[in-house]
Amino acid sequence: MKRLLLFAVCVGFAPLIYAQGLQGAWSTTGSDDAGSEVEHVITFTNGFFSEAIFEKADGKFVGTKGGEYALSDGTIDLTFEFSTQNPEMVGQTQSHSYSMANDVLDLHDMTWTRVDDGTPGDLFGAWLISGRKRDGEIVKRDTSGPRKTMKILSGTRFQWIAYNTETKEFMGTGGGTYTTVNGTYTENIGFFSRDDSRVGASLEFNYELIDGDWHHSGLSSKGDPIYEIWSLRKP
Repeated sequence: MKRLLLFAVCVGFAPLIYAQGLQGAWSTTGSDDAGSEVEHVITFTNGFFSEAIFEKADGKFVGTKGGEYALSDGTIDLTFEFSTQNPEMVGQTQSHSYSMANDVLDLHDMTWTRVDDGTPGDLFGAWLISGRKRDGEIVKRDTSGPRKTMKILSGTRFQWIAYNTETKEFMGTGGGTYTTVNGTYTENIGFFSRDDSRVGASLEFNYELIDGDWHHSGLSSKGDPIYEIWSLRKP
């Protein structure tokens, strides 16, 4: 009886353990029609994912897609909230088989290599902007509507995406690598859909976690002062 009970417990926890193993950032490369090397970076965090595609040499933006995911018996279900290359995918769910071994992920006829496992990850997760400080006052923002601005962070990679799930509209994205050291959050821009000339730039911000929310302040890429509040998404 004890052996049967132990087996049942292990089976019950297996999907959770495997989901945790999938979390973090993964990378693969390929070529576009012109022969340029293109990098794909996909990030998985607690039920949400995003894939960014950009030219490896100069960070020129190619495309992005993402949304929610769920795992079951070697199958991953991807439900799309945004897609630049095929907006009609928004709202649809695709199922793919996948497998992992030795930090290698086989998914959707592509082989991915692990970039990180979500650590050190002080800001690991998928976040929605939920407020801004204006004239010294915090102005809250409803995160339940179709218009979303999300940041998704692994242990070392970040991406922000602005989109609308109702209209299937995509407004912009950017991403790269990041660090969090002594209250300073630093973004190193690896791609930016609105302005390729920003690739290679680094931006520093103050950050603090207050009651589970990420308070983010400093100067924007245009040099304007900002104070934002981001709330962690829950599956």
